[in-house]
Amino acid sequence: MASGVLIIFFKPFKIGDSIVTQGYKGTVKEIQIFNTILTTLDNRIVIIPNGAVMNGPIENLSANEVRKVPMTFGIGYPDDIDKARAVINQVADSCPHIDHNQAIDILVSELADSSVNFTVRPWCKTEDYWKVHFYMQEHVKKAFDKEGIGIPYPQMDVHLNKIN
Repeated sequence: MASGVLIIFFKPFKIGDSIVTQGYKGTVKEIQIFNTILTTLDNRIVIIPNGAVMNGPIENLSANEVRKVPMTFGIGYPDDIDKARAVINQVADSCPHIDHNQAIDILVSELADSSVNFTVRPWCKTEDYWKVHFYMQEHVKKAFDKEGIGIPYPQMDVHLNKIN
């Protein structure tokens, strides 16, 4: 019961907020004395005891009006980094939900086993987070295809030798 009172008093989240706690991600539907009830993205109901909520981390995804959308896009080693960066920037410029008054991070973040990875982090209103994510995923893929920029994927070469 004390945990429910602490949640109501300290307000780490409110009804309608998107949170991550105890391994669950969802929108707060109810805050009761003993439990917090979440609705997940696929419309499942999760009832979490408030004692567990208060004894672990709480990530409030709705706390701020704006947030960054972190994404990773990989290109092949033979592809031109500057060209890929320009294509990603053009796609970001065309996205209506990105805050174009804020700088967009488009950084080479990793030289991976089979790809050169860009980390892209545009700003948007929190409510537009998934719109930006899905828009960028689809339109970067289409733009890379149009510009002949390859997106590598894991492959395995098998060599067969004939033994006489």
